[in-house]
Amino acid sequence: MSLRKASVLELATAAYELEARVLRGLLRRDPEGRWWVGETPLEEWLSAYEGHEAVLILASLSEDAPLPTRVCRTCGREYVGWDCPHCREVRRRLRGR
Repeated sequence: MSLRKASVLELATAAYELEARVLRGLLRRDPEGRWWVGETPLEEWLSAYEGHEAVLILASLSEDAPLPTRVCRTCGREYVGWDCPHCREVRRRLRGR
């Protein structure tokens, strides 16, 4: 698994933990022009949110571009991803999770 794919899956896990709906699968269009992600038709999946303000996160898992190493501004540790895993774990522990 590429580093970028791992980061995208971490983001999906974070969204799931916030009780957001997460849909994963191959994005495709059928011969009739309808969009699908895996075996789920997008029209049906999105219709539950009609009339609501929403944010849709769509990230390709096919791209294997590695992420650069970063230095955490809080603890000074190096990490790869969208946030420092050490500080994230400390925040979770302090919040009683």
